[in-house]
This record gives sequence, structure tokens and C-alpha cells, in this order.
Amino acid sequence: MSARTVVFLRHGRTEYNAAMRLQGQVDIPLDAVGHWQAEQGARSLAAAHSPTLVVASDLTRAAETAGYYGKATGMPVSLDERLRERGFGEWEGMTGEELSERWPDEYAAWRRGEEPARAGAESRADVAARMVAAVTEHADALDEKDTLVVVSHGAAITLAITAMLGLDPTGWRGISGLNNVHWSQLQRSGANAHPAWRLVAHNVGADFSLDEWSSGPDWIFQPTSA
Repeated sequence: MSARTVVFLRHGRTEYNAAMRLQGQVDIPLDAVGHWQAEQGARSLAAAHSPTLVVASDLTRAAETAGYYGKATGMPVSLDERLRERGFGEWEGMTGEELSERWPDEYAAWRRGEEPARAGAESRADVAARMVAAVTEHADALDEKDTLVVVSHGAAITLAITAMLGLDPTGWRGISGLNNVHWSQLQRSGANAHPAWRLVAHNVGADFSLDEWSSGPDWIFQPTSA
């Protein structure tokens, strides 16, 4: 037996997201906009999906996001380090401009879809393998009518979905990344079908314009009176 539905939810915005810095496994918390996104997104996702189990990356930004969803659904959240973002070694915390200046050839190769050589990054295959192993383990502990919600990170989620659809995570780049606190839904295929999962929704979020969602409402930045 296994869960029929798996929902992947990306974490809310951080200061690194706002500054376009490569986060990797740097353990950075949500910023003010990220907390607002997580709260609003949790309400929307709770209205669309009733979870049987909620598991999250143990990195703070994902655990905090999962906490809002757990509160909205009344469900506890379990943490699993296998759901962490892809590690990027020496590149973590840097902007694209900084990477281009310090590692011009490697950065250009990465932008073309190749692995970042000499940066100490995890390979796409390794990230996909640990993500799929974690999702499969948690899903297989559930029944066929159940829903598993996985709160993780952009690159890790994209690689997991690619692998679960039977595609090659090392070279196939046809699935776009998720916006902050947006989700994707996979449904289990019929018996003996290949691939075992189908993508039925992707990059779904709360009902806000993308500009407002990315920057947050004006009141977040208004100073409070003493």
C-alpha cells in the first residue's frame, strides 16, 4: 500500500531569496515576507488538500513553512534531513554575479545545465535519489486514499518530481521551478503503470498576483508605533 497523492510544497521567502543568493544548505530562516507567504499559502493548501502526513526538510526555512501548514490543518510535522536542498559547496551564499566573476567557466557550464565542477556541490542524481527514497518511505507507510505533503526546497523538489516521473534528473530540465510557497501534486498511476506517478498540478499557489506575492503587502514594511 502507498499514498495515492503526494504534494510538494516549497518554503517561503528568505533574505537570500530576496537578494538572489544561492542558498543550498545554508540554514537561513524565513524573512517577514516569507512568514506572510507561509501563513497565506498554508490556508490555501489546507483548503485544497487534507494531509495524512506532513514531513519537512529540517532546514529552518522549510520547517517554519511546514509549521504554518501544520497549524492550519491541525497536523504534526515530522522532519527529515533527506528533504534538504541540494548542497552547493563553496557557491552557497553567493549571487550569480559573484559566481560569474569568481568561477566564470564553471558558472557558465552550470547555467547550460551541466554539473558545477569543483564547487563541491551534490550531483543532481544524488539529490534525486535521497529525495525519492524519503518520499517513497513516507508514502509507503500510508494507505491508498492518503495524502502525503512534503515541504522542501526548489531544486530538491524539481529533481524529485523529475525522477518520480521516470525522467533523467541529470539531464532533463523540462520542469520549471516552484515559486515560494507554491506546490505541485503527483498522483499515483494505476497498477503496473510506468511511470508510477503522474504530475497533475504544478506551481499552484494562493490567490495573489505574482508581484504582490514576491514582494509582500505594503503593511509588512510599515514601521510600528512605539
